[in-house]
Amino acid sequence: MNTLLKNLLVAACIATAGGAWAADWAPGTATWEQLPEIKRTKLGLYLTPQQAYDMKKANPKGVALFDVRTRAEAMYVGWPSDADALVPFVEHPELMTEWDDKRHMYKLEPNQDFVPELERRLKDMGLGKDAPIILICRSGDRSSKAADRLQAAGYSKVYSVTEGVEGDTAKDGAKAGQRIVNGWKNANLPWTYKLDKARMYFPK
Repeated sequence: MNTLLKNLLVAACIATAGGAWAADWAPGTATWEQLPEIKRTKLGLYLTPQQAYDMKKANPKGVALFDVRTRAEAMYVGWPSDADALVPFVEHPELMTEWDDKRHMYKLEPNQDFVPELERRLKDMGLGKDAPIILICRSGDRSSKAADRLQAAGYSKVYSVTEGVEGDTAKDGAKAGQRIVNGWKNANLPWTYKLDKARMYFPK
């Protein structure tokens, strides 16, 4: 496929995704209230897992896809096969001794290396701050915060996958509390438990 055709395809994907989601989640509309505050970003660029997959496949080298979950999540849960790298937005401390009572889990700390690591990965791909960047986490809240962090650093096309890799939890029924509603894995998109060391994150 020639470069011109690739560029046209990715432009079409971005226009379709951006247009559909911008209309769906436009402030003041009824559907805007359906997008939890924790998943909203300053740029207002959102994708479903399928849209993210289609955008990445249309131009693998021109669109960056980063998994921003922790190293432990990637190791034990697996990760999207098409992700360019794991760049954690937050991480567990080396010794997990602090507990988060509100979230019922071990505490997470901001990864101070998040922006530098992401910039290094983009440079290796030959991409700059105006390139389309897709961020995915477990269920869309960390990716939204990470998108805002990148927007503050001067990035202009940062998309958050609002359903994440595992999706939202069921509210009722026999599987209430389980992440079976949506998400990358539930959409049966490419997934692997085999990690590529070159795409993994190692603290500096």
